[in-house]
Amino acid sequence: MTEPRSDDCCDDSEVQSIGLDRRTLLSRTHLGIGSLALHSVLQSGSAIARSSSAPQARPKAKNVILLTMAGGPSQLDLFDPKPKLKQLDGQPLPDQGDETFAQITGTPLLLGSPYRFDQHGESGAVVSELLPSLSSIVDELTIVRSLTTDSFNHDPAQTLLNTGATLPGRPSLGAWLSYGLGSENSNLPGFIVMISGQGQPLGARSWGSGFLPTNHQGVQFRSRKDPVLFLNDPEWMTRQSRRASLDALKSLNRVEASRTLDPEIETRIQSYEMAFRMQSSVPELTDLSSETAATHQLYGSQPDQPSFSANCLLARRLVENGVRFVQLYHRGWDHHGLGYTGGIDVGLPERCQEVDQATTGLILDLKQRGLLDDTLVIWGGEFGRTPVRQESAMTKYIGRDHHRRAFTMLFAGGGVKPGITIGSTDELGYFVTENKLHIHDLHATILHALGINHEQLTFDHLGRKFRLTDVAGNVAHELFA
Repeated sequence: MTEPRSDDCCDDSEVQSIGLDRRTLLSRTHLGIGSLALHSVLQSGSAIARSSSAPQARPKAKNVILLTMAGGPSQLDLFDPKPKLKQLDGQPLPDQGDETFAQITGTPLLLGSPYRFDQHGESGAVVSELLPSLSSIVDELTIVRSLTTDSFNHDPAQTLLNTGATLPGRPSLGAWLSYGLGSENSNLPGFIVMISGQGQPLGARSWGSGFLPTNHQGVQFRSRKDPVLFLNDPEWMTRQSRRASLDALKSLNRVEASRTLDPEIETRIQSYEMAFRMQSSVPELTDLSSETAATHQLYGSQPDQPSFSANCLLARRLVENGVRFVQLYHRGWDHHGLGYTGGIDVGLPERCQEVDQATTGLILDLKQRGLLDDTLVIWGGEFGRTPVRQESAMTKYIGRDHHRRAFTMLFAGGGVKPGITIGSTDELGYFVTENKLHIHDLHATILHALGINHEQLTFDHLGRKFRLTDVAGNVAHELFA
């Protein structure tokens, strides 16, 4: 929520006499006590806790693990079987109106899935043969087949998925949650990001803080060597000298903050203090050798080898230690049929093999430790794939283009109703026909699971109240038990 501010401020001439414009002064002197108020805000960490007027839902979850399959997994080959599409394989796509594709030109030809789909579990959920491990726990999953987004290009679609806008500059979902709820562990960031796989690059703005204070941005943990760059002190520096140098720097920063009333200086002080605490907490936390052989077998991970499996195991350790939001990116799901990612015939089975056991292991591990009720796990990409074949002189595999009109995501834990499939698409898998869930609706639903009214979590910026869902968003109540 936005911090209250006094309307009894000095007039423009008085503001100018001290070298600040009205907007700067208002943003830096909440309740008339300037950086001291901001310091208390940063110390409390939670915007929700500071608001007495915003009605909130009863939280169903405390943490989120977002498994982002960057590139766009093919829902038609994994979760949304279309017998009619297979029957019409190779025939021209019927007229869909004024539709365009990211890369397909000419007359699009329908492409049926080459994979077998079977029903699983007591729920009878239908999943492809490419995901045998996830198929075994479908009764723990909520499958939503009716996601839609606004763009069929990676960058704006990823930006929308992560920030609620297709243009850069907005705070990311994890930053909003850190701002709204604070952290449960003062020794770790509230928002941590890890990346695995190969594919199109990912911009750090996807986990940035935008116009929120920078202490809410995601912290990227690396897979090799030091998980965080420059985490260790130089060999010649003791912990005592590091503490003394930070105290001296803090004193200088406080002097500068009192002179300029710049709130970002206080944020920087808090970031330095967090980094100091992380020097003790992170090395032990990221040492997976302490996990049992049975746990590594469950995830398909090895202690000394970076992988999506290892990142899933670390994600469990992070939420177990109070990290609010963990986002794992696994790249390589852009299956156009090109050489570097392959197609749905080669690349898709490889990606599924890399994530299937690990995703299953994460959900089972959270459940057996009593953490799944409090942790919302989400699996999916920025969009789906077309029901038509992508062909060109460059393609050597069976490819599908980007598709924004319909795709699938999986949910588990965090109060969602397990063992159900929600939403449907037409007989070709082109358009959503039931329970459409836009990305804004997804964000509203995630915030609702954490007890946040998405219309109330706002921040004053450029003269207006911004929120993650902008002016849209409806909670998908049908997801919850």
